[in-house]
Amino acid sequence: MNLKISVFFRAIPLLMGAICLAFGLYVREMGVGDGYIIAGNVLISLTAICIALFATAATIIRQIIKRYTKADKVFYPILGYAAGIITFICGIMLFTSGGSSADFVSGNVVSGVGLIACCVATVAISSGKFSKITENSSVLTYGQPVKDGYSKQTYAIYFSIPIICTMIALIRGIILLAGGSTPSLVAGHVMIGLGLICACLIALVATILRQIQNKFGNAERWKWSIFVAVLGTTCLIWGILLMIPYSAAMVAPGFVLIGLGLICYSISSKVLLLASVWRRSAPLGKRIPMIPVMTALSCLFLAAFLFEASYTNPSFFVPAHIIVGLGAVCFTLFAIVSILESGTAKSS
Repeated sequence: MNLKISVFFRAIPLLMGAICLAFGLYVREMGVGDGYIIAGNVLISLTAICIALFATAATIIRQIIKRYTKADKVFYPILGYAAGIITFICGIMLFTSGGSSADFVSGNVVSGVGLIACCVATVAISSGKFSKITENSSVLTYGQPVKDGYSKQTYAIYFSIPIICTMIALIRGIILLAGGSTPSLVAGHVMIGLGLICACLIALVATILRQIQNKFGNAERWKWSIFVAVLGTTCLIWGILLMIPYSAAMVAPGFVLIGLGLICYSISSKVLLLASVWRRSAPLGKRIPMIPVMTALSCLFLAAFLFEASYTNPSFFVPAHIIVGLGAVCFTLFAIVSILESGTAKSS
């Protein structure tokens, strides 16, 4: 990877984050009503995920181009966690403010997005020794000690962060679903979907950490990929079932869950790539970055249909706008997968 290409891949998450932020602010200001508030707040919050993905991209790329410094080891994880924590706190402030139902729904979703950003930031900090993956794959056999790997305590801390975020999101989702009111049900279903994305990131963090520690064996090669694929399929099916039979209140969470399922599939491409090239030749590894491209296009085409439907049915307004942001996140994941493919090319 040369310098120009590395700048391009780092620019993608920043560009997608700017689009989410600008589009969210525009939606917030373009009209009055709960739909504008919910869609605007959620779109703005998706910027945090893009920032955390930028931190991940920069962490890996600067190792690939041999420019990774001690300052980078500190700055990029702090940037990712700051984006996630600030978003999480803003979400809590929104849904505890006692304002409108739009603030309640969007606040819960925004806090869930903040949890995802924290998980992505953990991917960034776990990738601080990404260069060890190629080295371990080509030089060491399974179980051989790794020099300059992570300590047991560091490994446990990094691995536990996405687990804790997943539990928070799922527990909050269950509490909301038990509330029974329409705003609680809408927020609860989406929060469960956000929790499943956090669970997908457990698989990615585990894969990175175990390959850095040279503990990634053939027995678990495809387990994490299957785990993520099952979670993505669960989101898709859940979203479809929510809309059968038709209910105006369930249109938004139903379609958003479908979009979240597509993000799960985008994350699966990263897990699948790392598993594919570990200690084996993977000629099809270069095709794997096409997965997030396809999911991003699926989000954008789906959003186009929803925009058309929203002209006659306002229930489609919120998911139409949010899925545009989810498509931007999927495309950002394309950049990350492409970086991973470049960084592991020697082992393929």
